[in-house]
Amino acid sequence: MRTSQPAGRLPDPPSPISDDGDTTRFCRTCAFAGACIAVGYGKPELESLHCLVEHVGAYRTGDHVFRTGDPFRAIYAVRGGMVKTCVVDKEGREQVLGFYLPGEVIGLNAIYPEHFPCDALALEKTEFCRFSFPAMSALAARMPAVQQHLFRLLSKELGTASLLAGDHSADERMAAFLCDLGRRYEARGFSGTHFALSMSRGDIANYLRLAAETVSRVLTRFRSQELIALEGRDLELLDVKGLEKIGQNLLPD
Repeated sequence: MRTSQPAGRLPDPPSPISDDGDTTRFCRTCAFAGACIAVGYGKPELESLHCLVEHVGAYRTGDHVFRTGDPFRAIYAVRGGMVKTCVVDKEGREQVLGFYLPGEVIGLNAIYPEHFPCDALALEKTEFCRFSFPAMSALAARMPAVQQHLFRLLSKELGTASLLAGDHSADERMAAFLCDLGRRYEARGFSGTHFALSMSRGDIANYLRLAAETVSRVLTRFRSQELIALEGRDLELLDVKGLEKIGQNLLPD
């Protein structure tokens, strides 16, 4: 194991929590900063967007951010922590739809029919930037970069669900899931190889359409193959290329 920690211990993963930026710099995990900076917008030009932001939270583990059927008035950008979205059927069975990291947005699937079609729950202490969607829509109409970024976020939301379709093995699903998490963390300035699995094994299994026992077996096998190091929820990807090869059919090029 590539660590200076005592044998059997992983170093604590860096806490993925955003800062607040300053007068000239965006929050480190701002959901819109990358798109806006890329076309030359900075904080002075985006004062209107900044005025739309309301910091909310912290939500504790298990708290609802919103519930199925709640009126849709805002989208939520995760500042720090992790969120899962899920639906519960008439028999009380839960289906996990996704997990959201700092810098990612939840609530976009409520634009139509103007109420939230799922629950969103904090998996750990979680904070958000909340954007009034009517005000955001008006701003997007004046600022093409914001509008285009919203479209990209919507497209990504639809594409993520399709990754789980088809006949893929448990190893393929798990490898792709771990690689995807790493890529998403890395894209937001955090470690892409060392992070916490804030979700339970049961939630991972539910999301990947696998049995919980299967998830445990696959993780144990990946650890024995030295693809990962895992202690509790602390995860280190030791062989990213090896994992990518296993999950290549589910990972975008």
